Amino acid sequence: MRLRSDIWVSAYLRRCAVEGAAAYLRRRGAAEAGAIFVKLDRLDGACALFSPAPQSEAREGFDRLFARAHREDWIEPADAEARLAREQKFDSDLWIVEVEDRQGRHFLDLA
Repeated sequence: MRLRSDIWVSAYLRRCAVEGAAAYLRRRGAAEAGAIFVKLDRLDGACALFSPAPQSEAREGFDRLFARAHREDWIEPADAEARLAREQKFDSDLWIVEVEDRQGRHFLDLA
């Protein structure tokens, strides 16, 4: 059974705070099963965007897996915002969390 999105996001925000990274909930989605996107901003003009990994990447022992939503390691914040705007038009139930960490730490399980 998968953890509800609202509970996962709450725990993720606490995890970021414990690690010393600032994290903000920018958009609240569907509490039970909304897709979660995480924007990681290094505060130096570079960011990364993480989206839910495809179901084919599912692994036992991991509740949620994420994948970079772009090929490059880091992208411009405007590019990430454009992608988020497209996703919001497609899925009105999604969550958006923004993390600010100069070291580029995301604290996510990647596929």
